[in-house]
Amino acid sequence: MVIVSGLFSSCKDSKPPKDENMADIVIYGGTSAAISAAVEAKRSGKSVIVVSPDKHLGGLSSGGLGFTDTGDKSVIGGLSREFYHRVWKHYNTEEAWNWQKKEEYGNKGQGTPAMDGENRTMWIFEPHVAEQVFEDMVAEEKIRVDRDEWLDRENGVVMEDGRITSITTLSGKTYKGAVFLDATYEGDLMASAGVSYHVGREGKDVYGEEWNGVQTGVLHHNHWFESDISPYVVPGDPSSGLLPRVSGEDPGEKYSGDDKIQAYCFRMCMTNHPENRVPFPKPEGYDPMQYELLARVFEHGWKEWFNKFDPIPNHKTDTNNHGPFSSDNIGMNYDYPEASYERRKEIIEEHENYQKGLLWFVANDPRVPEDIQTKMQQWGLSKDEFKDNGNWPHQIYVREARRMIGEFVMTENELLKKSPTPKPIGMGSYTMDSHNVQRYVKPDGFVQNEGDIGVSTNGPYTISYGSLVPKKEDCKNLLVPVCVSSSHIAFGSIRMEPVFMILGQSAAAAAVLAIDQNSAVQEVDYTKLKEVLVSKGQIVE
Repeated sequence: MVIVSGLFSSCKDSKPPKDENMADIVIYGGTSAAISAAVEAKRSGKSVIVVSPDKHLGGLSSGGLGFTDTGDKSVIGGLSREFYHRVWKHYNTEEAWNWQKKEEYGNKGQGTPAMDGENRTMWIFEPHVAEQVFEDMVAEEKIRVDRDEWLDRENGVVMEDGRITSITTLSGKTYKGAVFLDATYEGDLMASAGVSYHVGREGKDVYGEEWNGVQTGVLHHNHWFESDISPYVVPGDPSSGLLPRVSGEDPGEKYSGDDKIQAYCFRMCMTNHPENRVPFPKPEGYDPMQYELLARVFEHGWKEWFNKFDPIPNHKTDTNNHGPFSSDNIGMNYDYPEASYERRKEIIEEHENYQKGLLWFVANDPRVPEDIQTKMQQWGLSKDEFKDNGNWPHQIYVREARRMIGEFVMTENELLKKSPTPKPIGMGSYTMDSHNVQRYVKPDGFVQNEGDIGVSTNGPYTISYGSLVPKKEDCKNLLVPVCVSSSHIAFGSIRMEPVFMILGQSAAAAAVLAIDQNSAVQEVDYTKLKEVLVSKGQIVE
């Protein structure tokens, strides 16, 4: 199939294409990367359709992750920086501060002030504010977004001569385009198009890395059992059986690869402001035995339960996993990346029930220390967030799913500047960060977590254009700005929301050039692409 330059180009005076579901660029996904890509495409004069399985736009950025993992904010440019500038503008209005006075907010971010007046950016925000920013960007650019449209993963991708010609959703709608973007956390379009990918951890020898593969005995952060705690129903008695959520399998040889992935959770937006607080709901089928390990952690004197109640405006939090037994639902998501939609829904519901039960347990179970429980009872869900979903986040934190094996694979060696990165199109800087992957029984009979890693990249690093494109023999007109071509441990840094927005914009800019140059995405003129990105404020090196 030959794509004629500008075949689907749009301009104000031209007549719309006869096929209403045809555009220059078709983006599958509703994440922050999807929206930044759509804005870039539209501002560059191309027609674009966002085909979103999500009803709410923004993915994790509007789904509870309001305490942004910024890393070095100086390398966040382009539309990603514009997003945080728009957040800053919102919080400069009096109307933004309805439950808290602006001067009362602590203004603390991750290594940066939350509200950075010098750079006119704000990195910490409420979920509904982020979602409104994405909605505003879509509305201003008059971008068409078809929501609740799920790719037919079995039969919905039509290929011709190594190109995607159309995608069809379960509702029966077919979308045609010159270039496609997969901007989902799962990589469903990429996989359905037959593009090479990997799930799980590579062994350390695959790419010559130190921090990949099974990491037994590596104990970073505070997400491990410091005390000797028995994993058995009757402490010390293996014949009594294992407690829930403890694996009886061998964790694997150190540094070996496996098909396991780091734990998921929901980033909870909680509040202790009485007028806006909804008491934690007791989930159906609640079983306190699911949290027996946490009770034992408390019994051993652990007191850090509230350490990741990170403050966002209006007396709310972005509450993340913290400690050896917390909101990370370790070992319960291994089949999620490849699972059917039905099975994924079951996994998400199980995670939701687990996490709601966790909150209920800490607020109500008599085994919880009184000082922690009394304080926990002052907290609840935020009444004015996620109002159509029982005040619960609509997006589970898919920290890792499929990862493409593309033209270039980003590894820890590029992030640590041990190896050069060809054709840089954006930058990252966050710690190489993996949450726990499994909970197992050590040879001494006590429980331990495995997989939690935090390794500094020693400063910002560049991300290769080759990590956004498949191998040419796999597909010539697809870009993948979220499930990028990278090793497990490299993805642990790349997977931050500001970076996804950066990569979404860069991918769309490349898609525009591929159309204008009548070329495969692998053959885009890099010199021209870099010029375009730099002209739009992207920081590429």
